Amino acid sequence: MRVAAKSEEPLRASDPLVILIRWATVAVGLALALSAHHNSFHLVVGGILAGHALLRTFTATLRRTQTIVVVATCGELVGTVLAVVVTGYWSSPYAFTVLTPLVSAGFNFGFAVAVPLAVAAAAAVTGARLPTTRADTSLATTGSTELVLVALVAGYGRRIFGQAEARTISALSRLSQLAQANTLLQQLNAVAQTLPASLDLRETVTSTMDQVQSLVRPDAVAVFLWDSTLQIWSVGGAIGARLPATIDEAGLPVPVKRAGRWAQTDQGAFLVDLTTDGPGFTPAARVGIYAPLIARRTLVGVLAAESKDAQGLQSDYLELFTGLAEQAALAIDNAVWFGRLRTVGAEEERMRIARDLHDRVAQALAYLAFELDRIVDLAAGTQVSAALDTLRDDVRRVVTEVRDALYDLRTDVSDSQDLTATMAAFLDRVKDRSGLDVTYEHLVSRRLSIPLERELWRITQEAIANVEKHSRAQHLSVRWSVSEHVAEVVVVDDGVGFPSGAVGRLDSYGLLGMRERADAIGATLVIESRPGAGTRVRCRMEVA
Repeated sequence: MRVAAKSEEPLRASDPLVILIRWATVAVGLALALSAHHNSFHLVVGGILAGHALLRTFTATLRRTQTIVVVATCGELVGTVLAVVVTGYWSSPYAFTVLTPLVSAGFNFGFAVAVPLAVAAAAAVTGARLPTTRADTSLATTGSTELVLVALVAGYGRRIFGQAEARTISALSRLSQLAQANTLLQQLNAVAQTLPASLDLRETVTSTMDQVQSLVRPDAVAVFLWDSTLQIWSVGGAIGARLPATIDEAGLPVPVKRAGRWAQTDQGAFLVDLTTDGPGFTPAARVGIYAPLIARRTLVGVLAAESKDAQGLQSDYLELFTGLAEQAALAIDNAVWFGRLRTVGAEEERMRIARDLHDRVAQALAYLAFELDRIVDLAAGTQVSAALDTLRDDVRRVVTEVRDALYDLRTDVSDSQDLTATMAAFLDRVKDRSGLDVTYEHLVSRRLSIPLERELWRITQEAIANVEKHSRAQHLSVRWSVSEHVAEVVVVDDGVGFPSGAVGRLDSYGLLGMRERADAIGATLVIESRPGAGTRVRCRMEVA
């Protein structure tokens, strides 16, 4: 749309300059006519040119097509050339007015139009009365040259204006895209912080079926899910009936199949007499209500309820069932997508686990292999019992490290265990295996959402792991607090510390990852350390 508008009104930004030139040339012409005491006819011509300038000033803001601009420019050129011819040719006081349409043509259409028009105007003025003296020839040559030069300058001005306009549009477009991206990221971050405690598909389906039971009290309820990617039906859940996990199209109950087709027409719930249009998903049912689950104009599944009593489900329930299906469709679609995202996250987490095990275990195992080779060489003629004892201790140490690493990776926040308890259990293990003097303080008035607590836990876990691996500290202090508006975790040690410029280089999956997690939940992460003075990690965020 912008391109079309630009072609209809070329270089609209140059209009004020053209208007200024038009008035300036008319004013100069009138001043010359008055100062030279020209006859009244010259003043009449000047008045006509001034009237034209006034008209063009007031009509400059009107919508113009490219055709109108061409006609107006050529018309003005013809008019000004005629005014020059009738008032003295090249000696006319209004000779400068010819410059205005040439400037306009140059700005609007470039060299290809402006220069030919300048040549035509010069030829028209010169040809109307051929020069007869050297002075006339000199004046005609000067005037013609000036017209062509003005056309060239105006054409070059169009190129400069066009490039500047293109750069401005590109910069504004880029700025707009960045602003939209920033707004979207803020919205996604806000949504992530307000997600419910669980987006598990099974829990969502169970909640939906419980609502149906409490509202319409059927004998059986089921949620059939449609996977558009795999093109298969599955049973999300059922109460009062035993159904297989997956159902092919041929085995799908007739009313459920019908509800799936209704999704294409955005139909709501409908009542079915199963004695004539059945059977349903329960053999003994006599009546049923079925509603397609539609989210983002896409079929998600079918919500079905059946009753053995012919009067157990009435048409009065249809509007209620339709509204419930709309809410259920959105909840189930969210759960499905969340499950997919969680699968992607699980893949990344498995990669992180693999890296962690490689870094912590592979080197130790390689050392054991080296030691075994050395001991085999020694076994030829020397005692190896002491070396074997050492190797046995090393093996035990490696096994302990593997066990601790896997246990730490399995430790997480859940519905049944909040962040306070998770930290306490983890710090107990840290104290036992590292010998650190651990202090743990917590002042928590309420729980946060599980996604927020999980991210805060991973940040805290990484900070504590860094103390174990790098700090050579004797004391570790952890403080965890949640007030009405602020959540904060602080990890402090008295270890060797590190230069502030080393943050993000000591552990590519440590400090840098902590910052990324903090940014993801809108928290502020401050890491303070200096050599020999320990390290203080503080993660703080505002919570609703």
